Amino acid sequence: MEDILGRILSFKEAFITIVITMAVYYLVQWVMTKSAKGKTDWGVIRSSVLFAIVVIGGIAMILALPMDDSTRGNISSLIGIVISAVLALSSATFMGNGLAGVMLRTINNFRHGDFIHTEDHFGRVTERGLFHTEIQTENRDLITIPNLYLATNPVRTTRSSGTFISAVCSLGYDVSRIKIEKALISATEKAGLKDGFVRITDLGDFSVVYKTFGLLKDVKTIISAESKLNAFVLDALHEAGIEIVSPSFMNQRQVGENIFIPKKASKAEQKKVDNTTAPEDKIFDKADEAESLENNRKQLEEVDEKIKACQEELSKAENPEEIEKKIERYTKLKIRLEEKIDIQSKEITGKKK
Repeated sequence: MEDILGRILSFKEAFITIVITMAVYYLVQWVMTKSAKGKTDWGVIRSSVLFAIVVIGGIAMILALPMDDSTRGNISSLIGIVISAVLALSSATFMGNGLAGVMLRTINNFRHGDFIHTEDHFGRVTERGLFHTEIQTENRDLITIPNLYLATNPVRTTRSSGTFISAVCSLGYDVSRIKIEKALISATEKAGLKDGFVRITDLGDFSVVYKTFGLLKDVKTIISAESKLNAFVLDALHEAGIEIVSPSFMNQRQVGENIFIPKKASKAEQKKVDNTTAPEDKIFDKADEAESLENNRKQLEEVDEKIKACQEELSKAENPEEIEKKIERYTKLKIRLEEKIDIQSKEITGKKK
């Protein structure tokens, strides 16, 4: 009986280590979960910290087991070799993406909801993690891009203050350049774009390439705006009597002297087309929600700062009742924002499925 009791007591240190590890694990989990609302990348940090606690606790428990110094030394060496090997094999990509994520946050050249274009990828930013960035494409698909890729390749960001969009067409040398440019500028204005201008980009063997530009203020509608500009260019050239056909055009059907310009659509038909729902409303649903979530997080940070400022004023104020009312209002707003952020975060996470 004494021998059994002695063996059980020899595991006392290992048991205490397990209890302490579990207590620290659940305490840190509770604190970090409570502090996570309104914070970006908190999930990655939280998981990393909890994983580190488990690993350290596991190593401490193994070393606390009853064994002689020689065995303990061999186990310590083995654990060190295993950890070194794991870090050596995985740290290159892992740390590279992590450092790239920090660099992108420091540069801050794009934010949630922005349009970005890099190599073959184009879309709106939905997530900015420590190790990856997620974008939503014009097909409504989600693409996860490693931050290391974004750090080592050029990234073009569409400015939220506005961007120039363009339409390209090639026309024959037999049509006056002045007439074409006038029609293209008119198309730019009808498409709702500002500061329109035309560039001649190429003098080919059979045709001249024209490119018309216009400033789009609402960049969220860039896809439908480009389509609309192409449509108005088509209409403007037809209205000006300019045939959009290559000089090398050939058609075996006998058409005589007919000109290939379709009849103008009626106002009712045009109105029906113009009133069609913008495709961006359906395509970039997650990107819109991610941008709204980011704005709410920023507002939550501003509310926190206002509460701190009011609390500092409270001790010096001659009329504390008014400041206490302000603190109460800001606190209620903070609670509403936290609830809203929590709901939005769950909805965005659900859209990955």
